[in-house]
Amino acid sequence: MENDGKLNRPTEVEAREGYRVWLRYSDGVTGEVDLADLAGRGVFIAWESRACFETVRVAEDGGIAWGEVIELCPDALYMRLTGKLVLNPPAGRTG
Repeated sequence: MENDGKLNRPTEVEAREGYRVWLRYSDGVTGEVDLADLAGRGVFIAWESRACFETVRVAEDGGIAWGEVIELCPDALYMRLTGKLVLNPPAGRTG
């Protein structure tokens, strides 16, 4: 799908095996991101409970959240998933 200059936002998220999450973004991009590098560190120690990790959801503000304490930036996850910036100008525009 072509990006029309709007921000790509997550529309769906699901917990997967290990510390992976499957994401769908508003531009149609889908895929899994491995969050094992965060697990067990700071607030992410909560993920040691599989039941906690499986509560992942898209928060009202668009973040990827677990409960009220853990929230990841959807833009950073998009970049990890695609290697692209979240906002790309439409073809023919440079700024």
